[in-house]
Parts: sequence; structure tokens; C-alpha cells
Amino acid sequence: MNQVNQHETAGLRFTANPGGELHGRFRVPGDKSISHRSVMLGSLADGTTAVSGFLEGADALATLNAFRAMGVQIDGPDAGRLRIRGVGLHGLQAPAGPMDMGNSGTSMRLLAGLLAGQAFDSELTGDPSLSRRPMRRVTDPLALMGASVETTEQGTAPLRIRGGQPLRGIRYDMPMASAQVKSSLLLAGLYAEGETWVREPAVTRDHTERMLEGFGYPVLRQQGWVGVAGGHALRGGDIDVPADISSAAFFLVGASIASGSEVVLEHVGVNPTRTGVLDILSLMGADIELRNRKTVGGEPVADIRVHAARLRGIEIPARMVPLAIDEFPVLFIAAACAEGTTVLRGAEELRVKESDRIAVMAEGLQTLGVDARPTDDGMVIKGGPIGGGTVHSHHDHRIAMSFAMAGLRASAPIEILDCDNVVTSFPGFARLARRSGLRLDATGGAQ
Repeated sequence: MNQVNQHETAGLRFTANPGGELHGRFRVPGDKSISHRSVMLGSLADGTTAVSGFLEGADALATLNAFRAMGVQIDGPDAGRLRIRGVGLHGLQAPAGPMDMGNSGTSMRLLAGLLAGQAFDSELTGDPSLSRRPMRRVTDPLALMGASVETTEQGTAPLRIRGGQPLRGIRYDMPMASAQVKSSLLLAGLYAEGETWVREPAVTRDHTERMLEGFGYPVLRQQGWVGVAGGHALRGGDIDVPADISSAAFFLVGASIASGSEVVLEHVGVNPTRTGVLDILSLMGADIELRNRKTVGGEPVADIRVHAARLRGIEIPARMVPLAIDEFPVLFIAAACAEGTTVLRGAEELRVKESDRIAVMAEGLQTLGVDARPTDDGMVIKGGPIGGGTVHSHHDHRIAMSFAMAGLRASAPIEILDCDNVVTSFPGFARLARRSGLRLDATGGAQ
């Protein structure tokens, strides 16, 4: 682990000092969702997969370490580069013991599906936060496929997966939109007899489908359903992981709310199933422009230029909610800085993320003097002045980074506690934020 990562671990707290503006041209870390999937599919492929732009954050490293524990040789990471020597769909070996997914819900839910098709038993554990998150949304449909996955009585981790169970394809009409559930079932479908089909009530990120096709595995599509048939193979190749739009979102909002700001974020993934944050900010009046559009490895990328702008409150369209589910903490900061009222509905999924992001963001905004009213499935925020105070991120990386950006419009310092998990998705955040103009101090942890 490098010095930046060490600095952003145990006991870390941020102090966002008031004022400042953001400037610069830079690239944020690689996309976390694509980094996870590059390791998973590269490990199951025939041949070697070379990955560049891999996110060296704790979540993606949890996935990497799990496949090493199952006998896959992975060289790196070295400056975002990996070399994965794939073992094929049936080449994984039984791990020596439980595999720790840390704070990563993506790792646990996707691996549950993938491991359901293996010949060996396995167990997935996680940290206290991950161990509170609901897993039956994955284990119940996997059981319909013939998988045997045990949870606690509360339907949470650890997950104990019994190997050697014959899987059969199903048609599963998902009760809620979730890319993690969809991906878990598709990965299990690689090992199932027949076809596995999934339909979502709303569009979610499609990185799994795109990457399966990139590895040469046929993906089936039919009238809103997506599916796979068991029995095909994956072929290794090259993957260039674009910058993560979820990480870019902090700077998109920061540059929008701080007068005089202008930043260019390079090589950002702009997959249409991930661009809800751009669409919502644009509706609020943000000055955002996409440049140098191109497709890399099946994923659309672009440079994103953003100028400061006067934002206005909006009612967020329901269709955009699943496309921005990870970006709402920082969008709440944008709403606090906007003229008028912003209303979010239909986002109950936020209550079962790394923290209850509705309750935690509302509590923090209220501490700073913002008129923020939580609802069962969203938030009503009336824009206005932002004061100072101490807020608790509850060890949620996106909460911590969102309140760091609030310092740009605060009238007094904002102290943010429990910032240790920032390293899960954005190693080096504090350093990059300071370099771009945020008046951010980081204290505690290893110096």
C-alpha cells in the first residue's frame, strides 16, 4: 500500500475549510464496477487478460485477492496495470478458508452467483457494515436456480455457498432494479443448464453484459430481458478501465457550486446506464460539456468540462434515479447550494448502502444549517447557506467526500469524522482535491 493509501485509513478525519475554487485538468481513479468485473471475467477466461486503469482501492482489491485465493495468478497491480492468467470457467480451486470482501457489496453479491456454480464449498465474509447489508435479494433467486447459499437469520453475510450443485436457467423478473443482482444471476447462468434470463423494472448499469461480450461470450436480449446460455467460453484480452464517473461526480459538483471554478475530467466512462448524475446536474442548470467522445473496449468515454453555474432546485425524474444511485450523496450537496427546492423520490435503495445514506446525509446537512427533510424513499432539500460543524460519515466513503466538497460553499470549517473508507473507492482523494483547490486538511491515521 502506498503512502497516500496509508494516510487515508484508520482514524482519518477531514476538515473542509470554507471557500476556494476548483481548477485543473486531471483523471480520477478507474471505474470500480469495471475493475471488479475485469478481474472476475479475466480469471474465468481462457488465456491472459491485460488490464490498465485498474482501481487500486480496497473494494476492487478484495475481489482481486479472492481470485488469488482460488488459484488465479495475477501480476500487479502496478500503476493500475494487471496481468491475469485465466484458468477458464472450471479452473478455480477451493480457497483455504473464508474470503473477506471487506466493505464491498459488489464483490460479495457478484461472487455469490459465480461461486454457486463451482464444484467446491466457499464462504464470503465482510466488515461490520457489509455484514448488515441485505443479501436475500441475491440468494433467493440463486436458490431458484438450484444454488445452495446460506445466510444469517437476518439474510446477511457471512454467505456459505455449497459447491457441486447443478444449476438450471430461470426467467427472473426482478422486483427492484439492481445491477448487482442482475450480474450475480448472469454469472451463475454461465454455469447453468439452459438459458438464464433477467428483466429489471428500470435500467441499471450494464457493464457485465458489455464485458461478457468483450470476452466473446454471447449475451441474449429480447424485449427488455437480458440473458446468457451456459456452456460457452470466455477469451482473454485487453481491458482499458475508464475513469469512474462516480468519483468524477465529486468534482463535477464541486466545480459547479464554487464560483470561478473550471475543471476538465479526463477519460471518464460515460456509459448511458451511469450518466444520471450528468443528466440531473444539467437539469439543475450545471454548465457541463462532453468532449473527445470515443469507445474503448466497448465502453463509451469522454473528457468532461464543467464551469461554475447557478444551480436551481428540481424534482428529480424517477427514470434517472437508478442511473445515479451512487451519486446522490454529492447531488444532495448540489441541492443544498441550489436556488429553490430539490425533491428526490423512489430512492429507498439508498437506505441499504454502506450506510443509510438518506438518514446520514440529512443529519449532516441539518448540522450545517441546511433545510433537509428525509423521507422514506428520498429527501426534500431547500437550498440556502451552508454553515460549519462536525458531521459523521458513518464510515461511508461517498458521504465523507460529499461533505468535503460542501466546504467550497461553507461559512465555517466542516469537520468530517470516520473517513477511513475513502480508500475503498478513491485512493488519493485528499491529495487530488487539495491540488485542484479544495481547502481540505486530512488528519489521523498513519501519516
